[in-house]
Amino acid sequence: MRARVAITGQPRVGKTTVCKAVIDHLGRSTGGMICSDITEWDSGGGDNKGRRVGFELLDLQTGVKGVLAHIRGDGPRIGKYHVNLHDLDRIGVSAILSVIGTDLIVIDEIAPMELTSQRFIRAVEEALASDMDMLVVIHQRSVHPLAERIRAGFDLITVTFDNRDVIVDEIVGRFESI
Repeated sequence: MRARVAITGQPRVGKTTVCKAVIDHLGRSTGGMICSDITEWDSGGGDNKGRRVGFELLDLQTGVKGVLAHIRGDGPRIGKYHVNLHDLDRIGVSAILSVIGTDLIVIDEIAPMELTSQRFIRAVEEALASDMDMLVVIHQRSVHPLAERIRAGFDLITVTFDNRDVIVDEIVGRFESI
């Protein structure tokens, strides 16, 4: 029996933080990809708040990093960000397809930026066809057929500001009970 859990929630609620905490608590060999913010900090003595300017992509097995999207660049535009299809295909797709020998596939995130790549979509579909445990993060409002398929076939957990500090144990329990 395999465990399949999808995390969703509002932007900046802490989905990636929850995902990382689950990985740490499980202690399993993990393959796949995680995305995190690229932040620029105000050096002019302002309110010292960082401004998100893009997203970094990390291959969990190799540690190779790249840029998923940035406010400066070219490539398909999603909101204010330009998707870096080269790094998404080179790092993200490779991270998903090279999970042989791991216990858990992690895909953070399946969202409009990532879904601009047909290679990414095919890699996720291949992962879905496997017998491996999976932890994925999906965009809350995506109506893409792949996101809908995951919602229908996975245990769906919504991360909120109220539950994000306690939801990790619930997700870990779903993987450990299998």
